[in-house]
This record gives sequence, structure tokens and C-alpha cells, in this order.
Amino acid sequence: MTNMILDGGSAGMNLAATQAAEKKLLVQTYDRHAVMFVSGEGVHLRDADGNEYLDLLSGIGVSALGYNHPAITKTITEQAATLLHTSNLFYHSGTATLATKLTEITGMDRVFFCNSGTEAWEAALKIARSHATLLRNEGKQIGTKILALEHSFHGRTMGAVATTHKAKYREPFGPLTPGVEFVPFNDVAALRAAFSNDVCAIAIEVLQGEGGIHPVSQEFFAAARELCDSTGALLLCDEIQSGIGRTGKWCAYQHYGIQPDVTTLAKALAGGLPMGATLCTEEAARAITPGMHGTTFGGGPLVCAVALTAIDTIEHENLLAHNTEVGNYFMEKLRALKKKHDCIVEVRGMGLMIGMELNDDDVAGKMVTAMLEHHVIINRTSETVLRFLPPYLITKADVDEGVAALDSALTEVLQAHTVLAGDHTHGE
Repeated sequence: MTNMILDGGSAGMNLAATQAAEKKLLVQTYDRHAVMFVSGEGVHLRDADGNEYLDLLSGIGVSALGYNHPAITKTITEQAATLLHTSNLFYHSGTATLATKLTEITGMDRVFFCNSGTEAWEAALKIARSHATLLRNEGKQIGTKILALEHSFHGRTMGAVATTHKAKYREPFGPLTPGVEFVPFNDVAALRAAFSNDVCAIAIEVLQGEGGIHPVSQEFFAAARELCDSTGALLLCDEIQSGIGRTGKWCAYQHYGIQPDVTTLAKALAGGLPMGATLCTEEAARAITPGMHGTTFGGGPLVCAVALTAIDTIEHENLLAHNTEVGNYFMEKLRALKKKHDCIVEVRGMGLMIGMELNDDDVAGKMVTAMLEHHVIINRTSETVLRFLPPYLITKADVDEGVAALDSALTEVLQAHTVLAGDHTHGE
């Protein structure tokens, strides 16, 4: 029998063949870079030509413990040899064990396991609407409107995309789930003006990711909590990108001392495997009874085992404190770079979720490719923001290497940009 381990080398197609096949066979959802990765170790990835890349993106926040982590590899191997799937018609020990751990670290009461962040957010929206129905049946006055924030991103399924602000994500798929209104980010007056008994939930990314690494203000977050408490509406916090320790705490809302009614986790949750979780209070959980929601694959033995190992590793290696320390160091180095390059507008973030905003979207776009040429992986979000979501194993030496590459790449891109602008001026 053929060993079908896909490493991008002799066992699979080369880069050119893969590109040609994907162009013919795949729905064209991604504009990929012309690099084929075949293996990884720690905070580095290796391409099919043997080149190593410093990864400052960790698969968009997923590979929090880097690549080929011995604890993760050991758990995957042992669990794969034991039990992969049972369906949710039966018990296995992993769900309760993981749920116990997740409720402890988040301050929540109950968990729904699924397969991705967008699925977790869909469950959160369904809980909010069902909870409102429950309250109305109990004689309370509450509607079905959901207040979401401008520049938000919650996923790509129909409900999640309805609460995602950017028009290009929503407009091709209309009509979307109705009853969503967008409020300007961190505008307390606008939030209060939009809120009424018609609202069943306020949806917040505590630290907006796709929107450009913008933290919610203490005042806005507190106002959202107060308003929800006044009517029984639910406060929903999307921690898909910011959760599981990335910001230096298990959830970003813990920096504020404010507890939501529902929160969602994914990305870093299961060490690189697809897993999501929706966590909620006992009050919110009253709205869901058997048969109302479900999933075939969610909370399977393999992903539960790996998630437990990931959380245990983060705890035992003291990575929350590490993320805070190295994240602060990273932002200090980026702010020092700002003094050298006028194109840098601002550096912001929490822990190892960092954005560096530039004053030109064309320069920002070219920086991703330029950094790849320096063998460093980053990406761009919100047009002008360079985003850094490195593995939690990153060291200060790795940061120094990445910032040095940024310095060189910025210099190269800006020089080319200036020459091109001069050529255009000359042509006019």
C-alpha cells in the first residue's frame, strides 16, 4: 500500500504541478504565495527547496506551539492508534475532561465543541436568538436584533458573515441573516443610542483581528456589559483569534475584568488541528436543549486529546507570562523601527497579537512578499496593517531577526515605491 503522507516532495506534486492542478480543480478562494512548505520545526517552516522561514504568523494564529512539538506529536500518535471518532451519540472521556479545563480557564459554565471558529460563532448567534425566545416565553420584552461592530470579522458562514462588517465579505451572498446592525467601534454614545429592548445580543471582538488589531476600550466594553445586564441581552465575545493565551491571558476579556455571557474559541485551541468551542453561562445555556444544535465531528477523541495537551503545555511552560514579556519586547522593537521609517503610523496589540499600521496600502501589500524574500512569514490585514501572530515559542532572538528583516524589507519596498512614483511623475 502506498504511504500517502503529503510532504510536498517526492511523494507528492512539485510546486508547479500543484499550482496547475489547483487552478484547474479548486474553487478559487485563495490567492496563494508561490511557496510550498514541506515540514516545520519550532518557529520555522521549510519549503520544498530546503529554505527555512521564520514564521511570525503561525498559520494565522493556529500553530501556537509551533511545528513538530514533541508533546503534540506524541498525543496525536497515541490517540490515532486508539480512537479517532465515535460521533456524539456516545461518550468518550475527552469531552468532559476538556470542558472542565476550558470552563476553569475562561470562567464559563458550559461548552459546545465544534470544528472551527465560524461554527463556534454560529452557535453563539443561535444561543443569543434562542435565549431571547426563551425570555419572551417567560414574559420579558426582548427582540431579535444583534448589534455588531464596524470593522468586525466573525467568519464566513451565513450567520457569521452577517455580523462581519466589511461589505466585500457580505454583499455577494445576500440576503444574509437579518436583524444585524453595525455600531462604530469604541463609540459608547453610538452603542447606547442603538441599544433597546429590541436587541438580544451585542457582539464584540475584544481585540479586532481582521479589522486591524484594535483593542476594545474599557469604557465601551463596560457599557456593553451594563446594557446587556439591563435587559437580559447576551454579551458575545469572539476570542477565536485572541483566545487560548495569545494576548498573555487565556482570553483577552480577562485583561478588562469583564465576563461575557458567551465566548468563542478556535485557532490555537488544538495545536494545529481544526477545533472550535462555544462557551457560555448557565443562563445562556438554558436556551439550548437536545436536538436544537449539533455537529458530526465536533469534540472528537483526537482533537480533545490534543487540545488538552496544548493547554497543559501552555500552563507548564509558563507561556502566558512568556507571551506578555516577548510581546512587549516585540512591540518595543517595532516602535523603535517606527522612529526610522515615517511610513509606520502605529504599533498596537496585546501579547503576541500585534499589528503595525502603515500609511500606504500598496506598501503594506508589497511588504508581505518582500518579507517572504527575506524568509520571514507575516500577513496584511485591513489593507494597511502588517499582522504578527507568531508561535508562543518565539524568543527575543527570533524577534530581533524578524524586526531586522522588516527594517531591510521596508527600506527596499520604500525605495522601489519612491522610484516608481518618480517615474509616474516624470511620465505626467
